[in-house]
Amino acid sequence: MDLDFKVSRLVKLNGEGSTKAFCDVAIADQFIVKGFRVVEGKSGLFVSVPRQAGKDGKWYNSAFPLTAEVRQSLNEVVLSAYEDS
Repeated sequence: MDLDFKVSRLVKLNGEGSTKAFCDVAIADQFIVKGFRVVEGKSGLFVSVPRQAGKDGKWYNSAFPLTAEVRQSLNEVVLSAYEDS
């Protein structure tokens, strides 16, 4: 499946933390989802979906790729944009 994701904005961070960048992703040139993060994990870089704080103080994802294929495609597009910037 060829999904039409495009990074519309990417901001790299210079800090020491695990979050390396924030980005917004356009989907099929129809709408933008803000708040994706590029994170350095134990196994390397990965893309974290947008999340928001709940009333209980915990963080909850607010976007969910429905299949592994969609998640893989999103990761490829975002990480490619991160490495090219």
